[in-house]
Amino acid sequence: MKIILRADVENLGHLGDLVEVAAGYGRNFLIPQDFAMLATPANLRTFELERRKLQTRMDEFRGIASAIAAKLEGFVLTISMRVGENDKLYGSVTTSMIGDLLNEQGIEVDRHHILLDGPIRTLGTYDLRIRLHADIIPTFTVKIVSEDRSHLGEEAAKEEVKEEEVKEESAE
Repeated sequence: MKIILRADVENLGHLGDLVEVAAGYGRNFLIPQDFAMLATPANLRTFELERRKLQTRMDEFRGIASAIAAKLEGFVLTISMRVGENDKLYGSVTTSMIGDLLNEQGIEVDRHHILLDGPIRTLGTYDLRIRLHADIIPTFTVKIVSEDRSHLGEEAAKEEVKEEEVKEESAE
């Protein structure tokens, strides 16, 4: 099936490209989402008439995505979770949790665009990506800490870590 892209689509092409896709992908996803239209002579003429309007809309969207990406670069999101033995979480950190916390921080993102390699089930620091636009995928850091230590404050947590290090050294 030959289609005309009405928007930038990752791993497929950019606005205005004429591409060949599987019939189901075009009919069931690209066309209903308004990412593409069938490549007929009439649609080609229609597309050329509205190309500037679509390009303006894509440029606005890319600008918004770039502004959000600038906020996310170097951003560290701390999430406190209940922890069991061996620093394993009760449950896991989900994209909806991360999305809600980012929205509370004033960074408006859709949870569906957060890219997780796998479920987060242990304490630690993770680098996550968000697909804001086909070309804009910023990285930010998520730090998972124990709920028990998070209410102590940073100073108390640092002292606790130092005490644990001293205990480990004396045990050796």
